[in-house]
Amino acid sequence: MKSFPASIATRVVPLVFNAYRSQRLSILIYHRVLPQRDPMRAAEPTVEEFDTQMRILHEYFQPLPLLDAVEKLEMGTLPNGAVCVTFDDGYADNEIHAMPVLKKYGIPATVFVSTGFLNGGRMWNDSVIEVLRSCKGEVLDLRELDLDCYSVGSTEQRVHAAERILQQIKHLDPQDRLALVNEIRKRGPKLPDDLMMTDAQVQSLAQNGITIGAHTVNHPILASINNDHARREIQESKQYLEALLQTSIDVFAYPNGRPELDYTAQHRDLVSELGFKAAVSTHWGVGTRLSDNFQLPRFTPWDRHPLKFAVRLLANYRNIDPLIATPG
Repeated sequence: MKSFPASIATRVVPLVFNAYRSQRLSILIYHRVLPQRDPMRAAEPTVEEFDTQMRILHEYFQPLPLLDAVEKLEMGTLPNGAVCVTFDDGYADNEIHAMPVLKKYGIPATVFVSTGFLNGGRMWNDSVIEVLRSCKGEVLDLRELDLDCYSVGSTEQRVHAAERILQQIKHLDPQDRLALVNEIRKRGPKLPDDLMMTDAQVQSLAQNGITIGAHTVNHPILASINNDHARREIQESKQYLEALLQTSIDVFAYPNGRPELDYTAQHRDLVSELGFKAAVSTHWGVGTRLSDNFQLPRFTPWDRHPLKFAVRLLANYRNIDPLIATPG
């Protein structure tokens, strides 16, 4: 990936920073960093792309640890261009591929871990994707599972089929969804069991200065389960990680993360009650002093071109947290 000319960045970055008020926090969402492009996960950055993005953050922004940024935001001391890097779910490549790049540029980051998939587990959506990747023939007929018959003759069709299936089953009761995914798994060969981190990899991240946060045990859509179940999912993930790392786990990420659709005010209050200091959602925007520390917005600039990545990230500082009534 080619870098953008320093002369362009030198002109663009100060202009944008000067145009927008300070005390705005942009939190980036990542999931995976891959050694090369995966057509079944085309949105995920490669190591090369991630390296370029982290270099841009290092040179033109102010990367901060998440809790430090929240505290500075509360005190009104947040620097211009403040940004946090976060990862969701707990993929092994966070430790294998992302961590060396983060260390290279001195970028602090937070990895939110769904503990039920550690040590050989696999998230339900990855099971679906891997079945679609490897299934034989021109069609995958899932009508006996109350789904559809999907064309899978080309990579594009497999990607489209995976997207459709994931959307159709995402909001099912977690147990019903798991049973359905187990039936879908029977249509494919043996699936990989090394996509998610081991305990040792989580410890490696923590030992290398990366903050570990909780992301439930089984990644349920919290709004789809009862309150007792939600409490167990949140609390047990926190307890597991605290026992593993022998430290307090202070930050949480809501699975899927859309307010009112994926989690509610009750879940927000539950996260606070269980002793977390901050939580992140997935509504897009930048946090301000009026933002709720337990529903902080996050943002993903998907652009692969370095200049577009930087400009879109800069432009996001205008996008005030939609959960607050007035800008901070």
